[in-house]
Amino acid sequence: MQTYPIPMVPGPVLVPETIRQVYLQPYGSGDLETEFVDLYTRAQRRLKEIFTTRDDIVIMSGEGMLGLWSALKSCLVPGDRVLAVATGVFGYGIGEMAQSIGADVKTIGFSYDETINDMARIEAAIADFKPRMITAVHCETPSGTLNPLEALGELKNTSNVPLFYVDTVAGAGGVPVLADDWHIDLCLGGSQKCLSAPPDMTFLSVSPKAWEIIEAVDYVGYDALKPFKQAVDNRYFPYTPSWQGVAALFAAAGLLLDEGLENSFKRHDQVARRCRQRLVDLGIDLFPAPGAVPSPTVTAAKIPEGFTWDSWDRRLRDGGLVVAGSYGPLAEKVFRIGHMGSQANLEMVDEALDVIAAAL
Repeated sequence: MQTYPIPMVPGPVLVPETIRQVYLQPYGSGDLETEFVDLYTRAQRRLKEIFTTRDDIVIMSGEGMLGLWSALKSCLVPGDRVLAVATGVFGYGIGEMAQSIGADVKTIGFSYDETINDMARIEAAIADFKPRMITAVHCETPSGTLNPLEALGELKNTSNVPLFYVDTVAGAGGVPVLADDWHIDLCLGGSQKCLSAPPDMTFLSVSPKAWEIIEAVDYVGYDALKPFKQAVDNRYFPYTPSWQGVAALFAAAGLLLDEGLENSFKRHDQVARRCRQRLVDLGIDLFPAPGAVPSPTVTAAKIPEGFTWDSWDRRLRDGGLVVAGSYGPLAEKVFRIGHMGSQANLEMVDEALDVIAAAL
């Protein structure tokens, strides 16, 4: 199997050896051993700090998309109105996911190189459409952008919209997430981005209002949230949980909190600025438009003139660097450097940019 000395994809990121060793330890069965419940609750407390929330945390065995689907299917019934605020592939995609389960979806769309900026348009849509849920993506990894959410959360609150659903899979741990201050009811994260754990766990905060709606909807399925409300108290999970996954997630959150969230945010910002500046110095155009907020966890840039994505990717791999292409309308146009978690490292980014300079 081919590996590369400079892995800079925007997740799954390079897993530090300390976390790998935690994952590889022999554990018992999570649905039988009381020690697992203790580990689960300690992991919940650490994730609350990362989300800056007092709300409950649910930890599920499965990649981040599990949480995205779970929150939608557990809170919506056919005909419920969903306002999808979309600036990229995942923002538009979440609206399509809600539509696929029967929701009545209205999308307030922005260009893929923009971030949320027209609150008057969103406010008018809320007043007219009266949604049950607003959805947004914090970090649009395919676009390399970071959506400011404070104003949207405040608008949700003042407009009495029941639910605010936010995907911060590629943000949590690398940028501030203020779930309570931003009035987020369902805040969704994943293990394989800024926490630098294996890609097998999803976690989300659930507000009291969200639990109330989850109880009323009463969705049953493998990805249902409802059984997790009493899982710790009853010491009974709806399916066999991944002890390895929770242990690795607990360790990863611990490393992040030991560093200090503010220090992590500064590290990600410093590395992102270095990455963007060196790309510009090389004559490579950044993808986000002027005025858009670039993400501190991933940089998206336009594929240099004279290259296709395949030829550019091959040239970089020949130099030992692996980056990512993009999706949807951005496929074949954009490449992405993931400087999140363990990869938010100045030395790694400089090595990556040296390869890019040579490839040009």
